[in-house]
Amino acid sequence: MYRFIAFLTLSMLPAPALAAPVTIDVRGADGQPLADAVVMVEVAGGPRAVPHGSYVMEQKAIAFQPHVLIVPVGAAVSFPNRDPVRHHVYSFSKAKKFDLKLYGREDQRSIVFDQPGVVALGCNIHDSMNAFIIVTTTPFAAKTNGAGRIALTDVPAGAATIRVWSPGIRAPGNVLVQSATIATTGLSTTLTIRR
Repeated sequence: MYRFIAFLTLSMLPAPALAAPVTIDVRGADGQPLADAVVMVEVAGGPRAVPHGSYVMEQKAIAFQPHVLIVPVGAAVSFPNRDPVRHHVYSFSKAKKFDLKLYGREDQRSIVFDQPGVVALGCNIHDSMNAFIIVTTTPFAAKTNGAGRIALTDVPAGAATIRVWSPGIRAPGNVLVQSATIATTGLSTTLTIRR
């Protein structure tokens, strides 16, 4: 009798979502791979991204490094200055406006990114310095490599929305949006971007 009740109880629990691999190649209109594009896969009812570890946007060699950084909503990003000159980091972006006044070598400041979206960075002293922080709600986000590819694992199968961001995309907010269905065996697709 107890075994039957235990079996009945376990059979009433929701089945875990099947996880699958996702591979996406991003190409320009000319067919060439698009590096440093951000691909976000949002799964209906899927998990939300949570901050873990540390997130760093360095100022080094009069440039932001990395040029594109992906962080989850709620992440604190550190902005260390590794240059022998002072920097004044700012953003006027809707997702996060801030102004880190002049600070020198080996100093650092931190900002919490509490809204999803694209945050464009600049330096008030060095106009050539620019970078982007992509603040996302999904844990399934990655930058394309030199071959224009991202590979994600353990993405729940089902209906999904794929968002691709790159500064030169001809779309609202520089984001291409496409619906997809992730099969239990996974998804492998190529997306072509107009720039």
